[in-house]
This record gives sequence, C-alpha cells and structure tokens, in this order.
Amino acid sequence: MNEQAVVIASFGTSVPEAQVSITLVEEALATVAKDWTCVRAFTSPTIRRILRERGEDIPSLTEALERLLADGIRRVIVQPTHLLYGYEYDKLKAEAEIFGGRFESVTVGRPLLSDNSDIQRFALHLSQDYPAEAGAVTVFVGHGTEHFANAAYPALQTALGLLGRKDIYVSTVEGWPGLEDVLRQLEPVGPQRVALLPLMLVAGDHAKNDMAGDWKSRMEEAGHTVTCTFIGLGQLDWVQEMYQTRLAILL
Repeated sequence: MNEQAVVIASFGTSVPEAQVSITLVEEALATVAKDWTCVRAFTSPTIRRILRERGEDIPSLTEALERLLADGIRRVIVQPTHLLYGYEYDKLKAEAEIFGGRFESVTVGRPLLSDNSDIQRFALHLSQDYPAEAGAVTVFVGHGTEHFANAAYPALQTALGLLGRKDIYVSTVEGWPGLEDVLRQLEPVGPQRVALLPLMLVAGDHAKNDMAGDWKSRMEEAGHTVTCTFIGLGQLDWVQEMYQTRLAILL
C-alpha cells in the first residue's frame, strides 16, 4: 500500500471556468510525485461552502489529512499553491503542524515567490511573455495583503524595472501598490493601450469583479483603452514548473 501522500492545498475558487488553473498545477505536481497519492484541498471555508451547495465536496486541509490518516498514510507533504508567505500561508502551516505527531512526517512546501531568485525568475518570464509595444502598457493585478509578505509585489516591480521594463506595472486589489498608484504612474505618459491581467493563481472573483470592473472603468475614465485577459498564473507552463521545483526538493 502507498503510505505517502501530497496534499495540494489551494485557497480555491467559486468560478467554475477558473478552476482549470488549479487543475493544471495539480496535474503538473502529480507528474513529479509519481509514486505518491495526490489529493486536493481548498483552504477557504466560504469557497468550500459555495461548492458544496453546488454538489462539489472539496475537503479542507484538516479534512484531507484526517482522511489520509484513516487510509494508513504515514508521510505527508502539503504543497500550497499560494503566491506568498501571507496570512493564508501562515494559517495553512499552523493547521498542518497540528498533525505533526500523528503522521511519521508532515512537511509544508514553499509558496511560489519565496526568495529573491524566485522574484527575479518570475520577472524575467513576465518580461519575455509580454514584449514591449509602443503606446501600450501591461498591468498585473494581484490580490495583495496587509501581511509583510506583500513586499514581494513592489520587489517584483523593481525586478521588472531592472530588466528595463518600465511598461509593466505590478498592482494589488487589497495591498500596495494599488489602483491609485498605477493611475498616478500612468498620468505622465498620457493615454495608453492598457492590458489588464491577473497576478493570481486563478482568474476568479477578483479578476472578474475588481480587475474587469472598477479597475477597467477607472482606467477608461482616465482616457486609456483597456482590455482584460482572464488567464490565471496556474495556466502558464513556467509557473507550473516553478511549483514542480518546490515539490521535487521535498520528495
């Protein structure tokens, strides 16, 4: 019997078409952990409740770990799909550590942007994927947090600037820099063609309701021509590879 398992823990999404981003990351991680049982967990109680009302039962991290214990699993890796070391990551890690004495081992993997090299690699890929065009800018919209880990966003902006990409802006819905910061930076360059894209694992509620709502409207009011693209980070091959690297070093 297989006695080792990977719990792939995501915040989750209630937007059906956005779940593809999570599924693709899970499939990429499963190819690395070929001899391990791989299971899904969603950490958001609200998301799980909404999905349950639709007939889709996704376990919490605790529920997933309890089921693995009952199945005789002895070694567990919890690999988050979180972007940062934020409050959600802190809660997930504390939840997993409760099971430390119940399994032979419980290890929690790192989020996507864990150190300087991750941020530099991420910036390089963004720069390559979104080449500069005259009269156009690209604005990435992340979730943001009051947690000190939010510093990864301005660090990513700095890394892009060091690559010479003054036309790519990093912003957040609930952190810093925000919408007002981006609008202020765009004022001197005048009306632009603005491409708005989510800097989140999934193109879910924030992408549809904030990015394509208030953000798009405010930028159009400022004279910009705005388009929105709904591609979650989890759909990008190189992001999947970064998650694979996270897990591979723990196996």
